[in-house]
Amino acid sequence: MRVSDLSPGSVEPLLQGRMGRPYRFVVECASSQRLLDPTGPEGATVATDLQTEGRGRLGRTWETPPGRALLFSVLLHPLPPMAIWPELSLVTGDAVAAALREETKVAAELSHPNDVLIEGRKVAGILPEGSVGKVVLGIGVNVNQTREELPPETPKPATSLRVETGLEWPRGPLLASILRELERRYDDWQRLHTNR
Repeated sequence: MRVSDLSPGSVEPLLQGRMGRPYRFVVECASSQRLLDPTGPEGATVATDLQTEGRGRLGRTWETPPGRALLFSVLLHPLPPMAIWPELSLVTGDAVAAALREETKVAAELSHPNDVLIEGRKVAGILPEGSVGKVVLGIGVNVNQTREELPPETPKPATSLRVETGLEWPRGPLLASILRELERRYDDWQRLHTNR
């Protein structure tokens, strides 16, 4: 059996900050967002090769062949007031776009409120779910899907890093880069709103 490039042995050596710690990988789950303990440490992350009940914004589904996309969730315990927590969708989308530009040189950019696009085509989505004391960020990035494996009818046309670059990408380094960018932007956001 092939070892996933999202296995702890592949990802943990690449982590540089507190995001991604502790790190857990499951081969398949309904939704990675449901696997995080709300009382766990900030930065706890769960990744999977396959979500059977992946969700997007407005109740849309997020489906992809196993092992082709980057599907993970991160637990946060924000200090600023809950009223501004929706901003975390933008903070996260900006982090994902920056990491994809850095790692793959694609022209990824944030599209308000929770998508990452490459020239108008959706490559990633963010689904934040907040409740008292916590926010769980669900993040999905189309990495190695072929054009035929992408959903044909979506509000925004779908793409993947493979379609855009013609290359297959290891997901572990992409995950580590996103977590690094997220930590930096999240900490900046917290400082901005707690020092007022």
